[in-house]
Amino acid sequence: MLDQRNHQGKFAEDYVRVLASAAGLLVYQDDLDYDGIDLGFRYPGRAGYISSPAIEVQVKSWSTPLFKGPHLQYRGLNEVQYNKLVEGPFLVPRYLFLVVVPPEAERYARVETEGLTLSRLCYYRGFEGEQPIAAPSTKRIVPIQVPLGNVLTVRALRELVGAPTGSLA
Repeated sequence: MLDQRNHQGKFAEDYVRVLASAAGLLVYQDDLDYDGIDLGFRYPGRAGYISSPAIEVQVKSWSTPLFKGPHLQYRGLNEVQYNKLVEGPFLVPRYLFLVVVPPEAERYARVETEGLTLSRLCYYRGFEGEQPIAAPSTKRIVPIQVPLGNVLTVRALRELVGAPTGSLA
């Protein structure tokens, strides 16, 4: 059995993998998390003038979310992790995916008559145009505001990747 922290993190990665599968996207993962990226998502086709558009993400999970107005107030990235999302320009856009999970692992997923329900939501945040922190430290935390309107859905994931959305919800 996984410890609570690893169980929660694995569920978060699997949650976004399920959305990618529903969106018809490929998921890739580097052999080592050296660059602050957990997963990549790629559309296996052409989208306008671009072939195989993609994004890369750092996936975080959170069981005790802090809401402030129209944002989640996330305090789970240190300055080094933050800079790995900000310090571009990047050829492949980078995002933070924040999966809010129930505190109890047995509530992560429910099987119902209509099918499988994954608990809570995933939110996303991009960092294009933000400035990196000079002399970053792993000991200092960067407060991040994640808009509550940025719910990761099948359609939103395809839009972030740059894939055609067609009639997806």
